[in-house]
Amino acid sequence: MKLIMAVIQDKDSTRLSDALVKSDYRATRLSSTGGFLKAGNTTFLIGVEDNSVEEVMGIIQKNCRSREQVVAPISPMGGNADSYVPYPVEVQVGGATVFVLPVDQFEQF
Repeated sequence: MKLIMAVIQDKDSTRLSDALVKSDYRATRLSSTGGFLKAGNTTFLIGVEDNSVEEVMGIIQKNCRSREQVVAPISPMGGNADSYVPYPVEVQVGGATVFVLPVDQFEQF
């Protein structure tokens, strides 16, 4: 058995949740915050049998897209101002960061 932890952008969370339910996979959704952009994310915890990992990974890949977004950088507070860019920059956001972990034991009560 495996635990799939997928950190995705909030904009993709409903679409991914619907696709998992449609394919009969249960998931737990947790609110999380990204460190770089300090933006809202959703972390999905999905327990699956070993032979289902590739199918779930395909569902995640199909429903979580990366996109370009313009962000205003946060000014440095007491840090190095030499590398600070004072104007909005375009960055790539979204997609998914996925971890697949072995599960030694699973119980449901």
